[in-house]
Amino acid sequence: MLTQPSLSEMAKTSEFQKALETVEALPLEAQEILIDIIHKRLSQQRRAKLVQEVHEAEQDYAEGQVRRGTVADLMSEIEMSEIED
Repeated sequence: MLTQPSLSEMAKTSEFQKALETVEALPLEAQEILIDIIHKRLSQQRRAKLVQEVHEAEQDYAEGQVRRGTVADLMSEIEMSEIED
């Protein structure tokens, strides 16, 4: 079953298409530079997100919100929660 894209999706597609057309209008060397810049920025964003997640995990650990156990402990806990539901 095919669904019609929402107005939001259409607007995003349109903006994306405009961006692609703008990039394609650049000389090849400029496109390569842009790709390199975007790649580096994405790496920086991923790194920043990872740092944030590690910080949150450390904070949870410091506050005692982290539990330890074996895989068997985890599976047992999951089974118990399924029984309670």
